[in-house]
Amino acid sequence: MRAAANEQTGTEATDGTPDADVLERAREALGTVVDPELDEPITDLGFVRSADVTDGELVVHLRLPTSFCAPNFAYLMASDAKDALLPLGMPVTVRLDDHHDSEIINRGLAADAGYRGTFGDEADQDLDELRLTFRRKAHTAAMERVLTRYLRAHPDLPEEGLHDVTLGDLPDDDATRALLRHRRTLGLPTGDDRPALVGADGEPSPRDEVPWRLRVARSLRVSMDGNAHFCRGLLRTRYPDSAADQSPRAFQEKVS
Repeated sequence: MRAAANEQTGTEATDGTPDADVLERAREALGTVVDPELDEPITDLGFVRSADVTDGELVVHLRLPTSFCAPNFAYLMASDAKDALLPLGMPVTVRLDDHHDSEIINRGLAADAGYRGTFGDEADQDLDELRLTFRRKAHTAAMERVLTRYLRAHPDLPEEGLHDVTLGDLPDDDATRALLRHRRTLGLPTGDDRPALVGADGEPSPRDEVPWRLRVARSLRVSMDGNAHFCRGLLRTRYPDSAADQSPRAFQEKVS
């Protein structure tokens, strides 16, 4: 994300100024917004192009790897970014740049029209349903990361043995905390006695289905990791300056 500037003075905001404080809090807020398909902060992906304070208004520009990324995903990301910034207590404008539906999305965001109000008859799925689909996928991928690591740490444990592994058995690390965060988001139990390997409904799989469930989850996680790597590369090709704004994917090196 490029250095923020005060458009009124034409100078960059410096540490200690009111604008600099706002921009720092804006960066922190945007860091809580995740790409719904990749389950990574949009700040780590380099999707935040700029953030500026102009005449008392916070203006944020977002960018994507291609101009034809799915409109529902693009809207969801931009809408979540705006929602994350509203608690800052000042006027907020979020704009998506260089997308084939930028005009439609930006107009809808400005009018607080909502997803269906923005796309009308073209909105083929309710936004809450779409969000739930992405959250379930993210939970499945996070679960597979943790359990694959657990198997590596316990080489004598067969895959079927994961049926008996509980959340309390998992190490207290970033991967486990990410899994618990996803469970809380979905309203699934997070007690230490709860099984680690569960379906979308929070119920454990039969013991004989565990290897198959793990393979399905691994396929999803590998796809998400691959897409994240691909999107980073596409963004750097489209916007060469975005490389400086990208951070490595969490867990990419630790669990493959």
